Amino acid sequence: MDPALTPHDALALLAWQVDLGATEAICETPVNRYEEVRPAPAPAAAPAAAARPGPSAPVPPVRPAAVDPVAVAQGAAAAATDLEGLAAAMAAYELCELKKGARNLVFSDGNPKARVMVIGEAPGRDEDLQGKPFVGRAGHLLDLMFARIGLGRGDPAAERALYITNVLPWRPPQNRDPEVGEVAMMLPFLERHVDLVDPDILVLMGNHSCGALLGRKGITRLRGRWVEALGRPALPMFHPAYLLRTQLAKRDAWHDLLMLQARLRGG
Repeated sequence: MDPALTPHDALALLAWQVDLGATEAICETPVNRYEEVRPAPAPAAAPAAAARPGPSAPVPPVRPAAVDPVAVAQGAAAAATDLEGLAAAMAAYELCELKKGARNLVFSDGNPKARVMVIGEAPGRDEDLQGKPFVGRAGHLLDLMFARIGLGRGDPAAERALYITNVLPWRPPQNRDPEVGEVAMMLPFLERHVDLVDPDILVLMGNHSCGALLGRKGITRLRGRWVEALGRPALPMFHPAYLLRTQLAKRDAWHDLLMLQARLRGG
């Protein structure tokens, strides 16, 4: 403070500065406000965003392991200890599409103690309706053919009886030919069927029966001679449905029936 100023003068000067609008004390040395460094204000904390799940990575679909229909059939067939169990296993088998369009499972007909087991191809319309193999016109002709050599599906005596089944137990749509995959998946059931019946002789009726059990087709070349199927003597023959369309082939069928009769008699 200037010594020449009295306290009264200093107070008067202060009041004058207040009147002029001064709001703070003035330092003895000037301050350059442009050079003054002040700490920058801390940035305000951003409000916490509501927790939202981000887009998750796509999860690949879980695909079931591939099922081998033949392996499933082999397991089911091997577990059957009798014909009733085998029929139940076939009825429970869900991997053959033919089952969805069929009315009935066509398992077998005749005497299971018969020496001769006839294996046809697949059920037709009449077989599907009745649930038995070889009915209708073709079945009636088959019965007449075997009756000529003293065999019948209804005979209780094993030496005069027939036991009949098919490669496929379900009717193909529109009576079409069996497909390779369908035959392959049902073949384990047929093989087990033959094991359980244990016949002396197999009669393979038609081209597809020969293809399934012999791995060969061409019934006109195969018929008339003995072959082996599933470790047993087998005789390929014309299917009765073919004989109904081809009358001249009945002579060959009669020849084959006499071959079967001679074999049963030990000739």
